[in-house]
Amino acid sequence: MLFILKKYIGSLLMPLPLLLIIGFIGLILLWFTRWQRSGKVLTSLSLLLIALLGLQPISDSLLSPIEGKFNKRYELITEAPPQDVQYIVVLGGGFTYNPDWSPSSNLLNNSLPRVTEGVRLYLLHPGSKLIFTGGKASSTISSAEVAAKVAQSLGVPAQDTIPLTEPKDTQEEAYEVEKIIGKSPFLLVTSANHLPRAITMFTDRGMKPYPAPANQLVITSNINPWEKYIPSAYYFSHSERAWYEFLGTIWWHLKPNNTQAIEEPLATPESIVAE
Repeated sequence: MLFILKKYIGSLLMPLPLLLIIGFIGLILLWFTRWQRSGKVLTSLSLLLIALLGLQPISDSLLSPIEGKFNKRYELITEAPPQDVQYIVVLGGGFTYNPDWSPSSNLLNNSLPRVTEGVRLYLLHPGSKLIFTGGKASSTISSAEVAAKVAQSLGVPAQDTIPLTEPKDTQEEAYEVEKIIGKSPFLLVTSANHLPRAITMFTDRGMKPYPAPANQLVITSNINPWEKYIPSAYYFSHSERAWYEFLGTIWWHLKPNNTQAIEEPLATPESIVAE
């Protein structure tokens, strides 16, 4: 119940729904009340912010401090990478499940870059296992299972994929992953803008993640002038990611911690696959 409530409230607090609500309030004041000035201010503010947050220089300046040093691939940010990588953990993201689609089409938003980066690292480290996380939400199967299907469609053997289907957020993902690998070093794959928060949640448990960022969004190379100075839904999504991580950090500090230190014996990959 708390998870569903969080999702509804969080969705309404995202930039587009929030600014549209402000704009509609402004229109109501303009059409049905005597507070014409307040209505003009709210409506104008809503439209102005929607336009500004869709500009690349503004949206990427908001997101850049969050991505920080993770705006590079794994090999460029890890000074002493482990030589014998046994586990690559890929955190879940947006997904749906339609068996009639090509497998990769079921991964939405940030999920597909995470999975493809996980597969790339898997190919660089023969003998490793790919651990995917993420619950079902409103789908018939979990985010972790969908991600595992995509990895398998790209050539990863099923026995090398371990879907963890219970976690609903990053804190629970860290808890479930610890059951499998304990304190062993591993590669942690998630979006570059999510890595600062994710790394902290894993290291707070005494775990040893090596950051492996995917889905870098902040553009530091040259792009065409019209791409920078005409508002775009694509760059508006960068502003949304910055705001999402801000809200996520606040919620992380406010929510009850429903995970405890692992004391029971570690599960084996074979037992997880069997389940």
